[in-house]
Amino acid sequence: MRGKVKWFDPSKGFGFILADEGGPDILLHANVLRNFGQSSVAEDALIDVVVQETPRGRQALEVLKIEPPLSGSPAGLEDIEVLDAEALAAIPLVAARIKWFDKAKGFGFANVFGRSEDVFIHVEVLRRSGFADLQPGEAVSLKVIDGQRGRLATLVAAWDAAPRQDD
Repeated sequence: MRGKVKWFDPSKGFGFILADEGGPDILLHANVLRNFGQSSVAEDALIDVVVQETPRGRQALEVLKIEPPLSGSPAGLEDIEVLDAEALAAIPLVAARIKWFDKAKGFGFANVFGRSEDVFIHVEVLRRSGFADLQPGEAVSLKVIDGQRGRLATLVAAWDAAPRQDD
């Protein structure tokens, strides 16, 4: 079933999906999302799920695909805005671990494995990548550029999306 994320709260451990075909909301539990490789998902992200009817309503059993919400360019991220789509697509994914992320402040930092400098993650990049929040210690994949003020993530993805050394 395909739908749009109505809301998801990682601290509560669940959220809801509005199905394209209508009907009651679909419960999305954090464990189902984690099995897909993400700890959160952005509001309005498009999502394909396997759904089960239960006595308490519909619930997602498996996430098949997540597409980030549609929107314009990230505000305030000039270093990203000057790159064309082809240049952004060519940036390789690298494995990283979240140092900290504060959704209220609108940013956080990660450490790319094998590198010492921090990578800045803007909340708008996170949202456009299909995530709602990140937790300290969480493993992710990032597309990183060298911006005017340091290293900057242009995309956040599930940790297993980045190639491994033995690949």
